[in-house]
Amino acid sequence: MNKPDALTLVIFGASGDLTRRKLMPALYLLYKAGRLPRRFAVLGMARTSYDDDRFRTSIREGLLSFVRPDEVDEKAIHAFLSCLHYLSADPSKPEAYAELRIRLEEIDRTIDNPHNYLYYLATPPLLYGVIPRHLKAEGLNRDGDGFRRIVVEKPFGYDLSSALELNRIYLDAFREEQIYRIDHFLGKETVQNILALRFANSVFEPLWNRNYIDYVEITAVENMGIGTRGGFYDGVGTLRDMVQNHLAQLLAVTAMEPPAAFDASGFRNEVVKVYQSLTPLTGEDIRHSVVRGQYMASEGRKGYREEEQVPTLSRTETYLAMRLELNNWRWGGVPFYIRTGKQMPTKVSEIVIHFKPAPYSLFRCEGGTCPVPNRLVIRIQPNEGIVLRIGMKKPGEGFEVLPMDMDFSYAELGRLPTEDAYARLIEDCIAGDPTLFIRSDAVESGWRFFDPILKYWQDVPECPLYGYPAGSWGPLEADSLMARHGASWTNPCKNLTNTHLYCEL
Repeated sequence: MNKPDALTLVIFGASGDLTRRKLMPALYLLYKAGRLPRRFAVLGMARTSYDDDRFRTSIREGLLSFVRPDEVDEKAIHAFLSCLHYLSADPSKPEAYAELRIRLEEIDRTIDNPHNYLYYLATPPLLYGVIPRHLKAEGLNRDGDGFRRIVVEKPFGYDLSSALELNRIYLDAFREEQIYRIDHFLGKETVQNILALRFANSVFEPLWNRNYIDYVEITAVENMGIGTRGGFYDGVGTLRDMVQNHLAQLLAVTAMEPPAAFDASGFRNEVVKVYQSLTPLTGEDIRHSVVRGQYMASEGRKGYREEEQVPTLSRTETYLAMRLELNNWRWGGVPFYIRTGKQMPTKVSEIVIHFKPAPYSLFRCEGGTCPVPNRLVIRIQPNEGIVLRIGMKKPGEGFEVLPMDMDFSYAELGRLPTEDAYARLIEDCIAGDPTLFIRSDAVESGWRFFDPILKYWQDVPECPLYGYPAGSWGPLEADSLMARHGASWTNPCKNLTNTHLYCEL
């Protein structure tokens, strides 16, 4: 895949929060590093009544707020802003796309662009099915002397039927290789490093199976509530917002088979196989294997139903924990526990691999737990790194074994893994590399597993929605979910190497 010499990036929803907070800082970092095409322009399109100058002023304010201070370079910002243009038009209206074509042709002449266009949908999901149809009607979808690519944010679909319909709309307007369904978790260095840890180290891969692993837990939690997103969030919930996409991707990279090659086809084929291997949950399976919760007011923090634009009797989940199993040779009988939630004690994402204990203990163990099970913690954020727990002889007389941690921190490499996830993924889009993007069959396979859960909640209103105090680790029922199988959650600290003796949150 090669970077083109010229490109126009069209951002639909350019006056919105995603553009200011994520896309423009990522583009600025790429521009500053010389990683964008030599002849490059951005055309923002939204209903907001901006002109080019007002748009640039807004983006400048965003860069100063959301780019790290050590990355701020006034000369680079000024040069970057000169690449930005704006079209005040409603993306939901078909007549806006004739205006879009005219502006694109003007910009093409200015930067000598052979009609290479990358369309980015930073809009509400309501427009995901509208924009590709209007692009097609105006003939802006077809590759000609240049390429056309389209990037769409999660959630891709509200349920299985809407995901199938969205795929139909996109594949009617674009070919699969033109469509980039983005999940920024796959742009994180630490997520990509899971693949390197597994497949570049012969010490781990032979153990990465049902013979040696007892269970796996995947956690991605936040210490904040929904803020001002109540109107959006209440119609979505945690399963759609986090589980069906982000946590499903973490599950895939943890459980997948080695791809034949690390390219778009090889990697994405294995992701689909993981989703297709998930043991379906139906009826009472859902009641016993899925715990949903909603945060309540506690210690000065609002409850979910007290947030702005949230109905007072809302049954939308802000927490979800579930037990999954994979029907395949590698993972048969190994439970995967995943959880995510708002208003947790800390913000952290990590994967914990719990290895089976040694079959027989020769030694006494501290605390009476013998033998000490090995545990591998892969911290995705913050304080990114890896910790391997092993049993070591306690100094002194006798042979008492105690758990010790061997740790690696990305900080030891001289710098944190601060490569912006959006920057990495946008650069891949520009180069035409879809490896880290979601293919249509993966979207459908994922929804085929999660859709019955949503339908069960809808059809069985008495299915429990447990309250949990804001600032806690979630409903007690989530602990029971693991305890009845002899497992327990690893409630992580903010710092990777904190222990039970000291835990900063």
